[in-house]
Amino acid sequence: MPQLRPADLDDPRVLSMLRDHVSRAITETARGCAHALDAEALRTPDIALWSIWEGETLLGLGALKRLSADHGELKSMYTAPTTRRSGVGSTLLQHLIAEAKAAGMTRLSLETGSWPYFDAARAFYRRHGFEECSAFGGYEPGDHSVFMTMRLSPPE
Repeated sequence: MPQLRPADLDDPRVLSMLRDHVSRAITETARGCAHALDAEALRTPDIALWSIWEGETLLGLGALKRLSADHGELKSMYTAPTTRRSGVGSTLLQHLIAEAKAAGMTRLSLETGSWPYFDAARAFYRRHGFEECSAFGGYEPGDHSVFMTMRLSPPE
C-alpha cells in the first residue's frame, strides 16, 4: 500500500522527479507557457508538497497552494510514468483534496496544458470532478492553458 508524506525538498529522489516534471512540461508546451514549479519555487509557506511512496520508491508528487482563505490550487502534480493508470495519481489527488478541505478551502483549481500531451491529465481531472473554468490566480487566459476547478464540500 503506497504511503503519503510531506515531500522533502532536500531528497535527491524528489529533486530528480521535479526536474523530470519541469523538463517534460517545458518540452510539451509552447515556449514560456509551462507553469510547472521547480524545487525552489515550491519552497514557499503557501505551498505544501506531498509525496507518495512504495517502500523507498518515489511514485509521485503533488503540491497544494493556498491562493486565498477558501481557494487552493493544485501545483506540480506528477506521477512516475511507470505508475500511471495504477491508482497512484488518484490516491495522491484524493489526499490533496482532503488536505484542501481540512484547511477550509471550498474551491480547488488547476492549470494544465492544452496540447495533446495533456489530454490524459485533463481526462483524469474531469473523472475526479474538475470542470473547465476561466483563468484564476493571476494566470492570463490563452490558447496554451486549460483551467479547471471544483467546489469542495466541508470536511466531515
